Amino acid sequence: MNQPVLRGRNKPQGPVGLRRDAEKISGALPPLLAEAEILAATVAMGVHGRKRSGHGENFWQYRQAVPGDARSTVDWRRSGRSDHQFIREMEWEAAQTVSLWVDDAQSMDYRSEGTERTKGERASLLALALALLLVRGGERVALMGTAAALARGGRTQLNRMAMELGGPPREDRPDYGAPPADYMARGGRAVFFSDFLGDPDVMIPVLSHAAERGVRGCFVQVLDETEEVFPFDGRVVFQSMGGGTEFETHRARALRDSYGKRLAERRARLEELARGLGWRVLTHRTSQVPRGALLWLYMAVGERI
Repeated sequence: MNQPVLRGRNKPQGPVGLRRDAEKISGALPPLLAEAEILAATVAMGVHGRKRSGHGENFWQYRQAVPGDARSTVDWRRSGRSDHQFIREMEWEAAQTVSLWVDDAQSMDYRSEGTERTKGERASLLALALALLLVRGGERVALMGTAAALARGGRTQLNRMAMELGGPPREDRPDYGAPPADYMARGGRAVFFSDFLGDPDVMIPVLSHAAERGVRGCFVQVLDETEEVFPFDGRVVFQSMGGGTEFETHRARALRDSYGKRLAERRARLEELARGLGWRVLTHRTSQVPRGALLWLYMAVGERI
């Protein structure tokens, strides 16, 4: 699919601006906004998937004993206050690895007139904000296809990701992107940010690797408002962001139905791929407030929705 020539581009924010905005919606500590810390505390308390029983040092919950439980696991003090025996469960503390891919293809540079952010800027913002929340929860994160592709935790990794996401674009970017064939940790999670307007089947090799490794995840389709509603009328020149494809029409409105059908087909194929992997799909418009998408993603990574 091609984007119309009627577009504008924001001045690149750079890593400092991107990091500042990401921390605003993820709730990082000062010098970041207090409102963001309230959001992060609300998201982090009890919704992430690390809250389950397993090896660890922190108490999680009591549960009633069932046949097969070893007597050595019974909490006799708690059981003495009841007619039943109770097991003291600890919280699972193994760090989870989350691989993030942010499409940097030229199609992600698109934004319509009056829209604040390009698709690429919004995708980068959401990815970095999600990484901030995950790292604060003790997880490891990786940014696929970059110098931050090795999964790590901590502020140093977040700084690497901010530099990569806010840096100058590559000169050899294609019109539409595909996730790189990077290693993904077995049993980990993955989140792919893209407009997914190119051929979805180019992702199959990477998704096959994810399936082999038992990786679960999400597709986040980031679109401009005009790509959803197709408001164009009269004479319009549609051109790919790379300039390689161009189409002129004097009756743009007549294309609306066929465009909507084509977009629906692409989305259906994306959802089909997701179902086959046990993944989820989120569609997010750049005109929407990013906070709801961030909360959805943080819950989805923890498999709470």
